[in-house]
Amino acid sequence: MQSCSLSPSSTMERGVILAVCLLCWSCSVCVVTAIKRADMFPYGTLSGDLILAEGDDETSRVLSLPKPLYFYGSLFSQLYVATNGIISGQDLPMEKQYVDDGFPTDFPVVAPFLADIDTSGGRGQIYYRVTETPSVLNRVAQEVHRGFPDAKFTPTHVVVATWENVAAYEEQTRTTGPSNKVNTFQAVIGYDETDSYVLFLYPEDGLNYFGTRPKESYNVEIELPARVGFSRGEITYLIFSRTEGPHYSVTSDEQSVKNLYQVGNTGIPGVWLFHTGNRYSFDNIVPASIGGLLDTPPTGGHGLSLDSTTPEYGEFEEYPDNTFDSDNQEEEDDYPHTGGDPEFQPAPAGGDHSESLQPASPDAPSSPSEDSGHQLSYGREDVPLTSEPRYNSEPAERQYAPPYPPERVPEGDAQRTPKRQPQVPLEVVDVYPSHRNEPPLSPGGHVVSVEEDDVDFDTGVIQYTTENKETCARFQQQCSQNAFCSDYATGFCCHCRPGFYGNGRHCLPEGAPQRVSGKVSGTVTVGLTPVELNNIDLHAYIVVGDGRAYTAISQVPEPVGWALMPLAPIGELFGWLFALELPNSQAGFKITGAEFTRHAEVIFYPGNQRLSIIQTGRGLDDHNHLTVDTVVRGNVPFLPPGAEVTMDPFKETYQYYPSVVTSSSVREFSVVSAERGSESFSFQLKQNITYRDCRHDNRAAVLETLQITMERVFVMYVKEERILRYAITNKISPVGVDPTRPELVNPCYAGNHDCDTTAQCIPLEGQAFQCQCATGYRGDGRNCYDIDECDEGLSSCGAHSHCVNLPGSHRCQCQSGYEFGFDGRTCVDIDECSSTPCHISARCINGLGSFLCQCQPGFYGDGFYCSQTEGQTVRPRSQCEQHRDSLQSGMEQGGPPSPGAFIPQCDSDGQYQPLQCHGSTGHCWCVDIRGQERTGTRTPPGTAPKDCDRPDEPVRPKTHCEHHRDSVQTTSPEGYPIVGAHVPQCDANGQYTALQCHGSTGYCWCVDGNGQERAGTRTPPGTTPTDCGKPDEPEHPKTHCEHHRDRVQTTSPDGYPVVGAYVPQCDANGQYRPLQCHGSTGHCWCVDGRGQERAGTRTPPGTPSVDCDRPVEPERPKTHCEHHRDSVQTTSPEGYPIVGAYVPQCDANGQYTPLQCHGSTGHCWCVDSRGQERAGTRTPPGTQHKDCDRPDEPERPKTHCEHHRHRAQTTSPEGYPIVGAYVPQCDADGQYRPLQCHSSTGHCWCVDRRGQERTGTRTPPGTQTKDCDRPDEPERPKTHCEQHRDRVQTTSPEGYPIVGAYVPQCDAEGQYLPRQCHGSTGHCWCVDGRGQERAGTRTPPGTPSVDCDRPVPVTPTQHPESVCERWRTSLIEHYGGKPDAQQYVPQCEPDGQFSPVQCYGETTYCWCVDQDGREVPGTRSHDVVKPACLPSVAPPTVRPLPRPDVTPPTNTDITLLYAQGQKIGALPLNGTRLDATRSKTLLTLHGSIVVGIAYDCKENHVYWTDLSARTINRASMATGAEPEILINTNLVSPEGLAVDVKRRLMFWVDSNPDVIESANLDGSGRRTLFDTDLVNPRAIIVVSSIGTLYWTDWNREAPKIESSSVDGQNRMVVVSDGIGLPNALTYDSSSGQVCWADAGTKRLECVSPDGSGRRVIHPSLNYPFSMVYYRNHFYYSDWRRDGVIAVSKDSSQITDEYLPDQRSHLYGIAIATNHCLSGSH
Repeated sequence: MQSCSLSPSSTMERGVILAVCLLCWSCSVCVVTAIKRADMFPYGTLSGDLILAEGDDETSRVLSLPKPLYFYGSLFSQLYVATNGIISGQDLPMEKQYVDDGFPTDFPVVAPFLADIDTSGGRGQIYYRVTETPSVLNRVAQEVHRGFPDAKFTPTHVVVATWENVAAYEEQTRTTGPSNKVNTFQAVIGYDETDSYVLFLYPEDGLNYFGTRPKESYNVEIELPARVGFSRGEITYLIFSRTEGPHYSVTSDEQSVKNLYQVGNTGIPGVWLFHTGNRYSFDNIVPASIGGLLDTPPTGGHGLSLDSTTPEYGEFEEYPDNTFDSDNQEEEDDYPHTGGDPEFQPAPAGGDHSESLQPASPDAPSSPSEDSGHQLSYGREDVPLTSEPRYNSEPAERQYAPPYPPERVPEGDAQRTPKRQPQVPLEVVDVYPSHRNEPPLSPGGHVVSVEEDDVDFDTGVIQYTTENKETCARFQQQCSQNAFCSDYATGFCCHCRPGFYGNGRHCLPEGAPQRVSGKVSGTVTVGLTPVELNNIDLHAYIVVGDGRAYTAISQVPEPVGWALMPLAPIGELFGWLFALELPNSQAGFKITGAEFTRHAEVIFYPGNQRLSIIQTGRGLDDHNHLTVDTVVRGNVPFLPPGAEVTMDPFKETYQYYPSVVTSSSVREFSVVSAERGSESFSFQLKQNITYRDCRHDNRAAVLETLQITMERVFVMYVKEERILRYAITNKISPVGVDPTRPELVNPCYAGNHDCDTTAQCIPLEGQAFQCQCATGYRGDGRNCYDIDECDEGLSSCGAHSHCVNLPGSHRCQCQSGYEFGFDGRTCVDIDECSSTPCHISARCINGLGSFLCQCQPGFYGDGFYCSQTEGQTVRPRSQCEQHRDSLQSGMEQGGPPSPGAFIPQCDSDGQYQPLQCHGSTGHCWCVDIRGQERTGTRTPPGTAPKDCDRPDEPVRPKTHCEHHRDSVQTTSPEGYPIVGAHVPQCDANGQYTALQCHGSTGYCWCVDGNGQERAGTRTPPGTTPTDCGKPDEPEHPKTHCEHHRDRVQTTSPDGYPVVGAYVPQCDANGQYRPLQCHGSTGHCWCVDGRGQERAGTRTPPGTPSVDCDRPVEPERPKTHCEHHRDSVQTTSPEGYPIVGAYVPQCDANGQYTPLQCHGSTGHCWCVDSRGQERAGTRTPPGTQHKDCDRPDEPERPKTHCEHHRHRAQTTSPEGYPIVGAYVPQCDADGQYRPLQCHSSTGHCWCVDRRGQERTGTRTPPGTQTKDCDRPDEPERPKTHCEQHRDRVQTTSPEGYPIVGAYVPQCDAEGQYLPRQCHGSTGHCWCVDGRGQERAGTRTPPGTPSVDCDRPVPVTPTQHPESVCERWRTSLIEHYGGKPDAQQYVPQCEPDGQFSPVQCYGETTYCWCVDQDGREVPGTRSHDVVKPACLPSVAPPTVRPLPRPDVTPPTNTDITLLYAQGQKIGALPLNGTRLDATRSKTLLTLHGSIVVGIAYDCKENHVYWTDLSARTINRASMATGAEPEILINTNLVSPEGLAVDVKRRLMFWVDSNPDVIESANLDGSGRRTLFDTDLVNPRAIIVVSSIGTLYWTDWNREAPKIESSSVDGQNRMVVVSDGIGLPNALTYDSSSGQVCWADAGTKRLECVSPDGSGRRVIHPSLNYPFSMVYYRNHFYYSDWRRDGVIAVSKDSSQITDEYLPDQRSHLYGIAIATNHCLSGSH
């Protein structure tokens, strides 16, 4: 037998495995290599995993899921990981209750390897985590789409559990056993809101034992094979009863366990995939079904790429602008948008991965309307119109289009010849998004801006031939089913049929309301806080008849919810698409259809925050709802919580071009908040909408400009529900038309008609109009009802299909065995034989809706398996027999089948018996010859089985009633109706029974053929039901009031109104009663004919109602309160208040009543005349209200203590402090009490006036507290040991060390005790003076400790293998021992630490890392010059250790001080020459990394930053002086340091939090100067004489040199052009210029502070790090030479060099003098 061995090494290659296998399947068996360990999902502590405790029967702490998952049909919000190879949705029983039993289990189980596993004594580790990491989500999505090509699955969360090198349980008395065998395997659960999938991964060497012995085997040599599969666990029914749930087994015996890593069901041996749950309906586990055998022996790994390739999780990269005519180069602020990644990698097949910035997906249908291979000439350059994405064997088209291209890309286009070309920049345009089943298109950009003067409207001469012209006969399927196709001379176009509107490709019923759904994602930075929006839901409802568009975005986090209120443009898109059309205009949907891409940029003023909005229309779903995905990225200004945003009506002009619509406008909005009062802001909006159009019909072009009028804009964020709402009323008209002019005030144009929301308003003469129900609805126009085209035989469905009704429409679905043909309408037979389902020695016979396999002559079998009969006396096993035998576990050993498993029954010929029954459950059903269940034949236990010899009767499609009934009856996870829900009753023909009764409430009513209640027929329980056979009396259509009342009354499942909701009262004629009262609150008011409240008529409970029959007095304008109240009352799409929303109360004059109460929560508060809450007046429900007539007492501002206390007390949603949280105590003046105590832990301590704890004053509970009035005794600085100890001891909120954490022990002097022991584990070891463990001294618990006073001989080069070294070894093994030059291998220092600079192989792609190997943001570079990375771990200590005191050089006037790792060196100057003979070490600092260095000439002190200890220190330059720690808190990566001699200040930069700070020279008075717009600050200097700071920022994307005053004012950029890596900075006092040395450009340059006079001093330095200036010379430390180099300013030549004896990097450099130099003070 031949084989095709595949060893994929990339995601792309894996994507084609199945295709290659199918090609060679007919003549061979497709085999691939098993996965390697490196192919498993990332795991371990570096991946964020938790570790399960060692032991024989351990269960993890509860793993709470951010969102619950569906397992089978049930919802689980937490998981547990157990030692014995399982994951469960509930806490596990003792292992003896399940570990030796088979399936099913009593509790829910995901079992990748259920056996008796024991990790005691370090025999393996078990890791687990729940993650939202994009690369992991992306990979799960790829695996699922490969195994289930039709699945629409995008995981939101993934649970990864890994059992690494775990051993089987071994009895202590045994001398032999599997102690040397360990297993490694992994389970991965991916899920979204509706589905869950599980992957089991078994690497090539992962399984070395296949079962375990029972603990109570009584020395009998028996081994139970591991169980692999799933079990739902017991299910509760009828409240107190329980039954076994479904289960699914993957393995049945030892051989099947061995097969786990040798085969798989995804095409990759060792990778198993299962569909494990669904929100709506789920019977049992569904495995993937892609074959694949193991090529033995394996020859290579299966490289599973961890990179993000699916666009859902990919990052967007900017697409460079292509400018072909410099004369038309656009300004940067002309709305520069970016497109897709030019190096596009297509997503894996089978999934719909269209990204908002990428106009195509890999599975999209070939579109003849796209032109390929042609070129358009712009200016003097030819630009090809095609492009191939990398790694794709099929050419994919990229469409380029100018703002108004003369050569367009229309539908059905043929070859054409350009005539004239516009002289404009060519931009990449998303002409239209992808269709499903179309070939992938390369990602494009979009139009940036359009200048009308630059557009040539001459479309030129286009030539066509009959050979390449696209026609309706070939491509009609591209049109909507509600459209017709027309051929033209140059191609074809689609047009919507009468009664529908759209662009022909997508058509909707005229007049029907439209719904939109989609997801919102991206990152929005509010102020300085980035907030991630992770696929939250967006829903919109548009009343097309009057242009009202309601948009709601749910689950919006509170900080960004308030800030996004001004972002009404998100919802404006839907307003434009479905705007109310005035004469001579058309709404956007008629142009774009349902597929488009909108790019918008919003710039807020005055803060200049920028936000991009990308909205992609992805078509109409099965319910004709528009699907739009939204991505937002950028910054928005902070808005105070509780703020109100008001936007005035405005008009905007849209410019229309072929395939593109653009607009630009400036909007103003006001923000009213309690904190800031009323403020005005504005933003600029620039947008373009790209789409696909058709111009073959030469129809009149759409107007070049149209005007959209937004008459009402309402925005609101509901904090309690976390919902952001936009409500906008939109009209579209020609530019300049005033919608309020007399001829346009017809109610159809004004939007104040009373047509039904599913009706179209048709204007007549004057004020007259006509209401006409939308297509697919019938009625009088004011009340319209959906037509069930399926029930009434009005569908267009043909043979072999059935009809599914939709609101206003219907769709057709093909029956099993059929699929839609090329026209998208006719159901044609699926040729199953084309997929070669039969055996290689059989022939396939296709039939209508089915197929048949027959063995060829000379072969015997069922067609699915055939073998030669020659020489055989026994026929081969049939498919049924193979199926049966595979399920009977232990067949060779004669073992019994697995309990509860279904075993098929075969007849004497080996064929499936027509009637199959499940021995455990008692269910029976009929099957076909392939063993597939015949629909409708299953019977429950105790009932007569079906006659399987009778042919299937043609199954009629389910009726509307049956669909309704079944949807209700399968709502709960167990498949029963939810208690209290009404289940409709259907007759034998599936029609609604005329009388319907609610089983729970007892109400009965009559219904019509559509199941709609007949008005006036409802009777309460205990009364005689209405005679439904009597014809209705002539009934008036439901009125607006009755519709309103019925909607409210059917909100709850029981058919009652929601408790507390207002139900309108209607009279006998269905009209609103003039007086309306709220049944819950007791308020009453008068309404007009449309139910709108009449201003000034509301009365509170217990007061006389207004006489509503009195005529309305002339009405005054609405007040602010009334506007506020009415805006809340019309928030919902139906125009009613949202249940639970706060509605303000206004008095008779329209003013806010002084006391306001929330009707739902019961809270009350006082307000001022503007409705703003008065501080301190809010009272909870059930308490005495404040007297709102009493004036506020003058209130002092809150103190720091009171702010602190208030924050702590309002943390929980109820407004109480979180249990166990510390709440500070303030005195009557709001100051911190000197003694503070923690009410939960009992600890007490003294604080200073800022609430900071005073060192040494904390006392534990039950001990005498300190006297906080006594002054602090002079205290020595904390030692390294004490700082280490205190950090560990204050980790938990209660002030105790975290359980199990190691706490170092210090002696009375604060030094480390020589012998350290771990209180939890019992291990002990010796340490040196810095607390570092001395190698070879660790002893386990219970053994004698080493004498730590005796020296331990240790080979200097020996150390335990570090993380870096382990990772390096692992990757080298992964690369087969020989990594390529471009592959990443970690670079480690000799002591095992990560090298500060990491690079991909021998490339220049490098970045900085910290001590744990994590990348430092902003340091990644492709430059030839590697980034200037600093180490964060001190090198090993060299013994013997010199004393850490100062030894200054003698008889020197001028000395250069330089930092070199663990020492500060002194290099005297002789004039301007470097005097190497007198150089010496000034100060040795063990374990330090000295970086920044500065000198105080007034007090002769040297200052430095220590990157290892994270401190700032100083020492006197006197002999024997010792270092002094000045600052040791809140430092992460302190680098550059400067001393202001005149002002006695020091300044430093910290490159990890990216801040610049200052303090007094003794460390007091610390403050942050700058913490924004910094990426990698490095050097800093201060010019004391003029009070100016300068610093460098070597951000690889935008390096710069900035300046400010010493107090942080007047910040400005000095240099930003022509620099690369500005490390070194100094000041030339003689010329007044700032000078820098650049490791990127290699230049030493100077410039005046105003940016003038820039000049190059030296053009080719090596790698400068720090620099000083003295007497016309620059002295800099150089990393390439590891020395100090002198450069003459006059000659621009290197004049001297000093290389220390010890070769290592030199960092900071400073100049020390015995007197202050001119300009330094």
